[in-house]
Amino acid sequence: MKLAIFGAGMIVKDFLTMIHDIPEVELTAIMGTPRDLPTMEELQKNNQIKKIYTDAQECLADPEIDTVYVALPNFLHYQFSKMALEAGKNVICEKPFTLNSAQLVELSKLAQTKDLILVEAITNQYLSNYQSLKQALPELGSLKVIECNYSQYSHRYDAFLAGKILPVFDPKKGGGALMDLNIYNIHFVIGLMGAPKAVHYYANVMRGVDTSGILVLDYPETKVVCIAAKDCSAQVTSTIQGNKGSIVVDGPTNVMKDYSEQLNGADSEQIDKKVHPHRMYEEFKTFNQMIEQHDMNAASERMKHSMIVMNVVDAALKDSGIKLG
Repeated sequence: MKLAIFGAGMIVKDFLTMIHDIPEVELTAIMGTPRDLPTMEELQKNNQIKKIYTDAQECLADPEIDTVYVALPNFLHYQFSKMALEAGKNVICEKPFTLNSAQLVELSKLAQTKDLILVEAITNQYLSNYQSLKQALPELGSLKVIECNYSQYSHRYDAFLAGKILPVFDPKKGGGALMDLNIYNIHFVIGLMGAPKAVHYYANVMRGVDTSGILVLDYPETKVVCIAAKDCSAQVTSTIQGNKGSIVVDGPTNVMKDYSEQLNGADSEQIDKKVHPHRMYEEFKTFNQMIEQHDMNAASERMKHSMIVMNVVDAALKDSGIKLG
């Protein structure tokens, strides 16, 4: 994979601490705004990135690049993923894939027409601990209740209260607790359970954006609650309860450092199957293989999952009266 990174924010800096452990990925370019230039120059120096661009079209015209990693703010995902696909590049797009399902349907059709790989970067779906948990679910019997809580007081919330609207709290830019934090919980649950039969979102809304909220997903035999907050905090944990036992994940659902399983009448067992300390390693290892092998079937399967997630997001936003973009 000959990669161009679009963005120079925190997620890119985090990504660059890991990607050198996948030598098959060549850091061909980084693209950002002119304001990002000093940061990009520092990142280039420290990470052996070949080229720097401040113009997206110029970057996309580079024949050496075959894949673009869109790591820009939420509201730019659709625009720059579309540009990259139209330029004939494979696309790895950070979560949330788009702001609504209509945008994702359009991108998916474009990728199919162009015969290009288009995937969402969502760590938990690729983690060995997640796959192990998935395989262990039948041991819990009939699943009754799932609860995921990703609540983290935002250091930007005080500024928001004071009237300063930053992207993370700006509905026009795809901000809010649902898209920033609860999206991980949604992916976690959909990967285990598939599409729910009903969706409700009870949100604390201020200036048109959800600063916190409770998402309820209804399945025939299982009731799911996904909590996310940026205006308050609590222990970050997820619990899966069945009639024969339970599983507990301590920490965010996008990290899954380990999990514990306790069957009825037995001691709790701590399980850790991770293959790398960084949460993004396994997904990018998979993406590289998918792109090298041009595995459109694998990309299609991942798209089905992402589409269910985006349909849940659509339903949640509609239920709460929140409009993004």
